[in-house]
Amino acid sequence: MTDALTPPRLLIPTLETPTLTKAELAELLFDKLGLNKREAKDVVEAFFDMMSDSLHHGREVKLSGFGNFGLRLKAARPGRNPRTGELIPIEARQVVTFHASQKLKASVQGDEDAAALG
Repeated sequence: MTDALTPPRLLIPTLETPTLTKAELAELLFDKLGLNKREAKDVVEAFFDMMSDSLHHGREVKLSGFGNFGLRLKAARPGRNPRTGELIPIEARQVVTFHASQKLKASVQGDEDAAALG
């Protein structure tokens, strides 16, 4: 469901590998949006720097229509060396979590109408 006010979606071509690198993302911005290569690289770097900095300072990162990145504390627990069977303590640590938005979930399920409303 699109109208005259909705900008066209930037579609990423199918990749041979499931990994999209920063360089490939910058190249897509260059190709699709007309940014020069330096601007595209700077935009990508700034975006990831802001996300990383926010998470480093304990702030959740919310990307509307996509999902939320946050931190969760994992408690210390006993672990085991798989080669030797030796017990090894695993220290408590923070891990990054991601929760997909309803819009992203609907889009993945192929429900474009629900995704457009999200």
